[in-house]
Amino acid sequence: MSTTATVVTAVAAFMAGFSGAAVLLRAKFVVEPLAAYGVPRTWWNTLGLLKLAGALGLVAGFWLPVVGVLAAVGVVLYFAGAVITVVRAKAYGHMAFPLVYMAPAAAALALM
Repeated sequence: MSTTATVVTAVAAFMAGFSGAAVLLRAKFVVEPLAAYGVPRTWWNTLGLLKLAGALGLVAGFWLPVVGVLAAVGVVLYFAGAVITVVRAKAYGHMAFPLVYMAPAAAALALM
């Protein structure tokens, strides 16, 4: 794995992990939009855990490349779902947020 791929993957893992922890810790800047978008509160823990799993999978990919690829695909798909959720809620001003979190995972996937 090149230095660029390593750095981008580490950034993607950090961002996914941060986002997952923010949901699990009920950070106001994360859960208020989730509620406004109509995401059921019963899903929040699962969503946070999925993001943490993606972050761990990206890190594991340093030693098991197939796990890293699968984790990157999962993180990209997760945030694609987030984009769809934002669009369905007609919260177009928030579109940048899931895209910012998706970008490093997509870049890591492209570099793997």
